[in-house]
Amino acid sequence: MKKQSIFQIMRDQELRSGRSYDLGKMNLKELWVAYLTHGTILLYFGLILACIVGIYCTFTGWIPILSSTIVMIFGFPLIWYIIHRWIMHATFLYQIKWTASLWKRIHFDHHQDPHLLNVLFGSPLNTIPTILIVGGGIGLAVGGIPGAFAAIGTAIYMACFYEFFHCIQHLGYKPKSQYVLRIKQLHIMHHFHFEKGNYGITNYFWDRVFGTFYADAKSRPRSPTVFNMGYDIKEAERYPWVMLKTGSPPRDRPEGSNFREQKKSSTQQEQKAA
Repeated sequence: MKKQSIFQIMRDQELRSGRSYDLGKMNLKELWVAYLTHGTILLYFGLILACIVGIYCTFTGWIPILSSTIVMIFGFPLIWYIIHRWIMHATFLYQIKWTASLWKRIHFDHHQDPHLLNVLFGSPLNTIPTILIVGGGIGLAVGGIPGAFAAIGTAIYMACFYEFFHCIQHLGYKPKSQYVLRIKQLHIMHHFHFEKGNYGITNYFWDRVFGTFYADAKSRPRSPTVFNMGYDIKEAERYPWVMLKTGSPPRDRPEGSNFREQKKSSTQQEQKAA
């Protein structure tokens, strides 16, 4: 594979759009460019700066700011776990006409095609209101208005952090860090072996607490709904709104769906990249 400079990659309009990339075929340099030029991430960076300005304008001392920041750092993994397990993987959302499109966008599309970059990132129309309500509410309770700005900024920063490592977990390369490699393996199993577990991204503490953690594929049976999250043909006939929005029936086993095949494919991509 011919190596490209960072400037050649940045001139790639398809990459900069972030709308048609298969992360399984990208290298780390391409990911950095796609990530740092993606509209969602740029918006998040802008909101973080706005929160810093908000903290400056309402500053009353470091205690409310630090307290809110620390609470959000430790609280974010639990908030993510709750949203991922009980909202993103909830079946009631596709059973209601008015929430079917929401469910499709926030997670169904990602499980149907786990390596597609444009559906990996959460839609700002969904993530930002959630962060403002949850993060802002927690920060307000802990540290008042300055605390609200601190908590919101911290939550957005952690969302950026999660999104980058989420991309790494679907990227076609083997991380050098044993920690990153391990969280990549755990997340890949969530997508290609058994979706009702390993809900974390960089932190699997709450999976262990709630009994949804599994360390290897032998620990859980292979799920027949790992790609459609339970929205199969039978469900689509009963609740057609997601299928109508998609324009095609839900896929139960797309190409490359076997976990071992996926692992083999990733290895081949690494060898080509080398």
